[in-house]
Amino acid sequence: MKIWTSEHVFNHPWETVTQAAWRKYPNPMTPSIIGTDVVERKVVCGVLHTHRLVQSKWYFPKWTHALIGTAKTCFASERSTVDPQRKQMVLKTNNLTFCRNISVDEVLYYEPHPSDSTKTMLRQEATVTVYGVPLSHYMEDLLTSTISANAGKGRQGLEWVIGLINTEVKGIAESAARGTDELIHSTRRSIDEVTESARKSMDEISVQAAKAAKAMHIT
Repeated sequence: MKIWTSEHVFNHPWETVTQAAWRKYPNPMTPSIIGTDVVERKVVCGVLHTHRLVQSKWYFPKWTHALIGTAKTCFASERSTVDPQRKQMVLKTNNLTFCRNISVDEVLYYEPHPSDSTKTMLRQEATVTVYGVPLSHYMEDLLTSTISANAGKGRQGLEWVIGLINTEVKGIAESAARGTDELIHSTRRSIDEVTESARKSMDEISVQAAKAAKAMHIT
C-alpha cells in the first residue's frame, strides 16, 4: 500500500474555486478525463451531496495488460459534499474499473486558507493498493507517480476553468454596463422628446391665445 499527500494554495476565494471544481472536466490540461455524469444529488441539512460517475482513460504500460487486463474506458465513483456554512468541499473518489486488483482511494479537501480568506487551500490524499498480481509494489509506485503528475495537471485545469469563469463574469458585467448606458441614453432621449413636445404644445397654445385675443381686440 502506498499513501500520497499534497497541499496547494489557489489565489482565489473558496466560492470561485469550488464553482470551478464542478466545471473542471473536460479541460485541455487533463484529456484523460472524458467526462462526468451525475448519478444522484440532494441537499441534507443545508449540505449538498452529489454522486458522480467519472469516465477516464488509464494509460498502463503494455506489460501490465497480462496481469490486470485492459479497458478502453475506465470508471470511478465520486461522492462529494459541499457545506456552504462551513465553507468546505470534500470529494472522495474510488476506482470501479480494475477493482479486483487495484484500489485507488482519493480524497480532496477545498477550504478557505486559514490565514487569508481570499485564498483557498487544497489538500489531497490518495491510498493506492495493488493485490493478487506479481510486481504489486512496483505497480503501486507507478500508480502513485501517475497520481502525483495528474494532480499538477488537475490544478492547472482548475486555473484554466477559473479563467473561463472570470471571463464570463467580465462579459456579463460589460453587457450589463452597456445595457445600463443604453437605458440611460434611451431615457434621456425620451425625456428630451417629451420636453420638446411640451414646448411645442405651449408655443401653439400661446399662438392660439394671441390670435383669440386679437380677434377680441384685447391685444
